[in-house]
Amino acid sequence: MGLTARIRTRDGWAVSHAVVTVTDMTGTQVLRAEADTEGAVRDTTALAPGAYTVIVTAVGYAPAASSAIVTASGRAEVGTVTLARQGGTELPPPGPWTIDPAHSSVAAVAQHLGISSVHGRFTEFAGTVDIAPDDVTKSRVEAVIRAASVDTGNGMRDTHLRSADFLDTERYPEITYRSTGVTEAGPDHWTVHGELGLHGVVRPVDLDLAYLGTGADPWGGTRAAFRATTELRREDFAMNYNQVLQAGIAAIGTTLRVELDIQAVQGESLPAV
Repeated sequence: MGLTARIRTRDGWAVSHAVVTVTDMTGTQVLRAEADTEGAVRDTTALAPGAYTVIVTAVGYAPAASSAIVTASGRAEVGTVTLARQGGTELPPPGPWTIDPAHSSVAAVAQHLGISSVHGRFTEFAGTVDIAPDDVTKSRVEAVIRAASVDTGNGMRDTHLRSADFLDTERYPEITYRSTGVTEAGPDHWTVHGELGLHGVVRPVDLDLAYLGTGADPWGGTRAAFRATTELRREDFAMNYNQVLQAGIAAIGTTLRVELDIQAVQGESLPAV
């Protein structure tokens, strides 16, 4: 006898903090039960045969309601109830995630001579993502990039970028980012507010973040994918070097477009593979 149910997100993850409320046809509450860590609800309260309304709620999710028929056995099997994030936006399951540099990229694009673009990337970086369980806007992101790992495919140019004219990697070996908050920006889109430490200057920088989904990997783990972009002005970080051509065109554009393709592994460390 009693009620059983499974509470899941659209991606099939357990909602461990869900609450199930059952009311009879007069609107009177007859049962209230909480999901366990696996998102399962098992309550042994005997219910009289008849029709009931089952309402499932969880902080950060839109409520879901359905009808249930209790048979003569006193059992109500609700089955799987799928909850959608409030506002229709999704994020991975709560808890720590570790960025996998081998399957991620940190890239930047700068305009060159006013007619083309120079593409670069950083090859050494690490970071973590912590998805808050009850209020996803309290989730956190931290990342550290080794400035000297800049790579544009041209050794002379890379040496110049590492010099005091630009990154000054001897004085400022690390580029850091620490989030200060997250806000919803649409279905599966978020704005990450944070502080970027670059070239000895710390400034607020927002990331336009898209959550691309989760999936299993060949090593028995779970991975989540994100894409984030932002634009930086070099002068905001005291990198004012430039060469102006006779036509008045700057050799290197003052704005950088940053493109992040991130794959993170569920847990506090990367798998040993």
